[in-house]
Amino acid sequence: MAGKNKQAMKRHRQNLKRHEANQHFKSTVRSRIKKVLTAIEENDVNGAREAYKEAQSHLDKAARKKILHHRTASRKVKKLAKKINQLSASG
Repeated sequence: MAGKNKQAMKRHRQNLKRHEANQHFKSTVRSRIKKVLTAIEENDVNGAREAYKEAQSHLDKAARKKILHHRTASRKVKKLAKKINQLSASG
């Protein structure tokens, strides 16, 4: 933790606050991805597409806010889209 410097203490408080918000956002992104994967496992194409829209939106927002690296977000979106396309092609 920061020492007795007033500025350092404030920076530490801000970092803790941001860390908590970022962790919550990451958790939400993981939940959205899991929702897509669950729908794919159940062979629910329409449900997977709806969940994919939400997941893609959250991943893009995380990349914009620099919570996730933009290439990481892009890669995850691409993988989900590929799985949904395979599901719709097979079913």
